[in-house]
Amino acid sequence: MARKIIFFDIDGTLLLTGGAGQASLEQALISEFAVDFPFEGVLTAGRTDRGITDEIFDRYQIENTRENRLRFRTSYLQQLPPRLEAAPGRLLPSVRELVRELAAIEDVALGVLTGNYEEAAWIKLRHYDLESFFHPFGGFGDHHPHRDDVARSALTAAEEFLGDEFHSATRLVIGDTPADITCARAIDATAIAVATGSYESRQLQSHNPDLLFDDFTETSAVVEKILSV
Repeated sequence: MARKIIFFDIDGTLLLTGGAGQASLEQALISEFAVDFPFEGVLTAGRTDRGITDEIFDRYQIENTRENRLRFRTSYLQQLPPRLEAAPGRLLPSVRELVRELAAIEDVALGVLTGNYEEAAWIKLRHYDLESFFHPFGGFGDHHPHRDDVARSALTAAEEFLGDEFHSATRLVIGDTPADITCARAIDATAIAVATGSYESRQLQSHNPDLLFDDFTETSAVVEKILSV
C-alpha cells in the first residue's frame, strides 16, 4: 500500500539537458513558423510547455489553434532526442541514487509533475535511464498553462492508477522553482525544494517550502528527511 506519493519535477531537479530542451523548442518555431530569436526574454523555469507556447504564439502573432500547437509540438518532439544526444546534459548530483532508493521502498510511489509535454518528459527520463524508477502517472504541460492545474491533473492520474491506495497516502512535490512550491500547496502536498536549478536556496526559502535541500548528495539523510514528513 502506498504510504507516500512523491511527485518529481524533471528539469533542474533531476537533470539538466545542456540546453537541448530550449534549443528544440526554438528550432521548432523557426522551422515551422519562420520565427527568429523566438525565446529572447522568455522565462521558462517552472513554467509549462503549453504556457510557453501561448506566450510565444501571442508575441509573434501566430494563430493559437489546436492545429498550430500540434504542429509545433510534433516538430519539437522530433528535434528533442538528437539534441539530447548532442548536448552536454547531465544528471544532477546523486539523483540516480536518490530515486533508486526511494523507488525500492514498497510503500512509496514515484510519479512525475512537470511542465514538459508528456512525451518530452518520458524522452528525457529514458535518455538519462531514469524511466524505470517512476510509475506511469503524473502531471504534464500539454494542456495547462498554469502549473497548479498540472498538479491537480497529476493528483487525478495518481488516484486513477493507485485506486484505494491513493486515499491513505500523503503527497509530496519535489522541485527546484517557486512554482513547484506553489503547486504543491494547490494540492495540499508537502513542498520540498532543491536548489539545483536556476533558483538559489535563499530565493526558494522565501517561499517557505516544508523542506529545502542544496542538492541530494547526502542521499541517505535526504531520504530520511523525505520519509519523515
